[in-house]
Amino acid sequence: MAVEIPGPDDPEQALAAVVALRRLASRLEVEAVVEAVGRGWTWAQVGEALGISAQAAHKRFATEVRARRGH
Repeated sequence: MAVEIPGPDDPEQALAAVVALRRLASRLEVEAVVEAVGRGWTWAQVGEALGISAQAAHKRFATEVRARRGH
């Protein structure tokens, strides 16, 4: 399914698309991290995959992972 992305010549539509893409990327990131940790990934592996440190990954996602995994 092809999605037409507005060009910069329509700033209102382009910026709305940017916001929607950021929200989608954020949801995908959280879901993927929850799944990875659930499969036994370490925070170091998660951080490496995201291009951040293990500590940064833990700080950013640990609360959400615990909440979703019921721990």
